[in-house]
Amino acid sequence: MSAAATAIIAQDHWTKKGDVNLFLFEKCAAVPGNRPAVLFVHGSSMASQPTFDLKLPGRPYSSAMDYFIEKGFDTWCVDMEGYGRSDKKRDINFDISNGVDDLVAATDYIAKTRGIRQFMVYGISSGALRAALFAQRCPERVSRLALDAFVWTGEGSPTLDERKKKLPEFLKINRRPLDRAFMHSIFNRDHPGCAEEKVIEAFADQVLALDDSVPTGTYVDMCSKLPVCDPTKIHAPTIIMRGQFDGIAGFDDLLEFFRRLPNPDKQFAVMSGISHASFQQINYMTVYHILHAFFTQPEPIYRA
Repeated sequence: MSAAATAIIAQDHWTKKGDVNLFLFEKCAAVPGNRPAVLFVHGSSMASQPTFDLKLPGRPYSSAMDYFIEKGFDTWCVDMEGYGRSDKKRDINFDISNGVDDLVAATDYIAKTRGIRQFMVYGISSGALRAALFAQRCPERVSRLALDAFVWTGEGSPTLDERKKKLPEFLKINRRPLDRAFMHSIFNRDHPGCAEEKVIEAFADQVLALDDSVPTGTYVDMCSKLPVCDPTKIHAPTIIMRGQFDGIAGFDDLLEFFRRLPNPDKQFAVMSGISHASFQQINYMTVYHILHAFFTQPEPIYRA
């Protein structure tokens, strides 16, 4: 069945975190709330819908949400405070911990609205850090956890080594400018050619339609406050997804994080031909396949 043949319901939602307005986006098929739910968590430089619901005619399943709907899931994403359609009014830098507060508010709302109380959570880059810390704080809400382009201590990360040179600048401001040149740099800094130009342009168009600046909080955290989560306190089944060419995710750093995860139901996947921003890469269907296989893996049976 093609994505076009599946009747998809798309709905905007709003919730509150104190007096902060948070935007959530839901896509599902048929009656919402009757299927396993995936919660997608975006990264430092873009809101949720361009990342997970990218619109590009002629590119099959350009929307990861559409792909997982067809595979039998309800799908949700949320704009962190300071991004996209969520509030940007507070004079703070919207760090990783604040993003976890957003995920708590978002899942509170989804539980109340749809009766969904557990999620398969996927986070990418700083979104993976948010997702990991959310799983640590709220273990009862995470049935499976996928961490893509993740970083633990930052050791062995050439991208972070370069970014740290600008840390004094990031510490002085709460938002950094976002433009098309920066969007191109995401795809060119590690291994140029891993993404098609038409995809990069469509992604940039849809990101920049929502934001011309983004918070500095995740950059400050990733440059000066790692680690922000403790693998020994993450008990959900977990997959670490590392792009072959990703300059954020130091290989040995991830292996040590993986080693310390207490749940034996865990996987480490190296994604061939992938750099950063894996859903926008040429080999994005490999990413979907790995993630879908993990989300649909049978639960282990233990015998006494």
